[in-house]
Amino acid sequence: MKRLAILISGRGSNMEVILEAKLPARVVAVISNEAGAKGLAIARAHGVPTTVIDHRGFATRSEFDAALAREIDRHRPDLVVLAGFMRVLTAECVNRYAGRMMNIHPSLLPLFGGLHTHRRALEAGVKVHGATVHFVTPDLDHGPIIIQAAVPVLPGDTEGALAERVLAQEHRIYPQAIRWFCEGRLALTAEGTVRLREPPPTGGALLSPALDM
Repeated sequence: MKRLAILISGRGSNMEVILEAKLPARVVAVISNEAGAKGLAIARAHGVPTTVIDHRGFATRSEFDAALAREIDRHRPDLVVLAGFMRVLTAECVNRYAGRMMNIHPSLLPLFGGLHTHRRALEAGVKVHGATVHFVTPDLDHGPIIIQAAVPVLPGDTEGALAERVLAQEHRIYPQAIRWFCEGRLALTAEGTVRLREPPPTGGALLSPALDM
């Protein structure tokens, strides 16, 4: 069973979905940079140890990231899951977890990286918007894409209404991406993309040659 460490800054709705998804994994820690993050209470209610590392207590981003990495490593996770973690990590920290740090972003990357994605989608007049789960790299919001979900942009959509529809899809695709990781089905290609391996056989017999039927 894989070990997950989840990083949050707020309520952590994606974290809560992951905790309830019955994945072949154990969440061993929830870490936040905000002491007031509502998600901490949710994690504790699920019996998950929580830690706060306030970024304001560090003079530099590198010092904060080093302290964060020490706390992550203390729990020996197989996968680090960013679930609304509102800090840009240094390249040194990201590279430490290359191929085992995931993020979810509320847009169809590579479109609308960064903040205010729903507002920018409406301003751009796109007809389709959505969410992306990707591996984290030093290039912000541009890591190898694992899975995406698209929703239509409806006439008269508001930023809030669009965000709500996208969030519903986030809650579907993030647990799926983590499940694939736990099952060993995600492979990074030489081109820097993600390939999904076929699922292993679930039963029966492997015949070679195959039956002539």
